Amino acid sequence: MAKKTLFQLFSIVTAASLVLTACGGNNNNSGANNGSPSASPAGTDAAESNKPVTISVAYATGDPATKQAIETTIDAFTTANPHITVKNISETTSDSYLDWLKTKDAVGEFPDLVEMRDTKVFADAGKLAELPEGLHSLFTFLPEYDGKKYNAPLTGNAPNGIIYSKKAYADAGITELPKTYDEFIAIQDKLLDSGISPIVAGGKDIFHMGFWVNYFLINNVYKEDPDWNSKRTAKTASFTDAPMVQAISDYKELFTKYVDKGWLSTGDNQTASMLVTGKAAQLYSGPWMFGQITEADPGFEYGFYALPGKDGSVIVNGLPTLAGWSLSAEAAKDADKVEAISAFIKFFFDPAQYSPYLATVNGIPTTAAEVTYETNEHMQEVLRLMADSSVEKSMMINQWFGENAIPPQFRNWFYKLLQDLVVNDADVLQYMQQSDTEYDNNVKANQQ
Repeated sequence: MAKKTLFQLFSIVTAASLVLTACGGNNNNSGANNGSPSASPAGTDAAESNKPVTISVAYATGDPATKQAIETTIDAFTTANPHITVKNISETTSDSYLDWLKTKDAVGEFPDLVEMRDTKVFADAGKLAELPEGLHSLFTFLPEYDGKKYNAPLTGNAPNGIIYSKKAYADAGITELPKTYDEFIAIQDKLLDSGISPIVAGGKDIFHMGFWVNYFLINNVYKEDPDWNSKRTAKTASFTDAPMVQAISDYKELFTKYVDKGWLSTGDNQTASMLVTGKAAQLYSGPWMFGQITEADPGFEYGFYALPGKDGSVIVNGLPTLAGWSLSAEAAKDADKVEAISAFIKFFFDPAQYSPYLATVNGIPTTAAEVTYETNEHMQEVLRLMADSSVEKSMMINQWFGENAIPPQFRNWFYKLLQDLVVNDADVLQYMQQSDTEYDNNVKANQQ
C-alpha cells in the first residue's frame, strides 16, 4: 500500500464528505431527525413484497453511545418495515469482539448482518459475502480486500486525542496546549504536583490499550514506514528494531509514571466518570466519548487536541479501514434476507437516520449524500483534523489490511503482553523478542 497514494485519495474523499458537516456550535444529539417512523428514508421500498422475513444483527457493544444509536435505528427500521423482524443478538461481554464472533460462529449463530472489524479473518474463512453492488454508490469510498468490497463503513476512522479537564489544567497552572510530546510530559508533571492523577485509562478492556499503544506506534514506526507490518511478516523488520523499542519504551514510561494506578481494573465505560468527577485530568480516546462525558455531567468543561509527536508534527489514526456492516455468506444465499439487509443498510445511511446517528456517536460521515448535524467545539476540531491535508493520517497496528495485515490473533496477545510489561516493570527488549516469536508462530499457524 503506497503511503502517498492512499493519503492523497483519502484527502479528496475527506474534503468531499466533511465540507458541510460542521454546521452548528453545540452538540445537539437530536440531529435533523429523531429517527421517527413518520420519516420515509431510503430502504422502506423493501416493503413492496411485504413478505415476512427475519434477519439477525450483531455489533460491538463496548461503547454505550454507539449501542444506543444503533438500537434506535433498528427500532425505527422495524417500525417502518413491519414485515421485517430484526433479531438483535448483540451481547455485552468481557471477551474481545473478535472472540465473541468466533464463539457465535462455532455454535452456529453467526449473524446475518454483522458489524465487521476483522474482515480478513472472516472473509478468509468464507463467512462473508460481498456487499451488494446496489449499495456501493451510497459511499464516498469503500475499502477492498483481495479485490472485493465487503464493508459498509458505519463512520470514518476517527482520530484519538487528549480529552482534558479545563479546570484541572487551570488548577495546575497550565495555560498553553503542548506543541511537542516533551511539552506534554511536562504538563503531566505539573498535574502530578497539583495532586491529581494525570491520565485515566480503561485497561480492563483490552481494546482500550490500543489507543495509547498505537499513538506511540504511529509516531515512532508507521510515520516513517507505513509498510512495517508487511516487512515484519516477511521477517525483514523486527520488534527489536530501534523505532519499535523506542515506541514501547515511551509507552511503558507513560503508564508507569502518569497513568492512574487503577488502570488495569478500570473499564472503558468508567473513564468518562473519572474525568468529570476530578479523579483524573485527561483521557486519551476518540470523539465517541464526547457524548458520554456530556451525559455524565452536562456542565463539565473540557477540551480536545491531537497529541503531537516529539518533533512537533501531528499524525493521527484516520485512514479508511476494512470495517463496517457486512453480509454473511449464509444470509447471501437467501434472496429475501439479502433484500431485507439491503433495505436496512439503505435506511441506516439515509441522512434522516444517519444524521442523528452521527450526532449521537460524534462520527465522521462516509456517505456520498451530504449529511449535516450540529457539532460542539470538540467535534469541530476532530473534523478540522480530518480535513487538514497537513495532518498526516495513519492506522492502528490491526487496522492495516492487504499485505500489511497482521495475524488477527496477535493484537490482543500483544496488548496483554504490554500490560504485563508495565505491571512487572519488565525489560522492553526481552518482551519485544517474545513479540517476534509470537508473531512468527501466528503467521505460521495461519498458513497451515
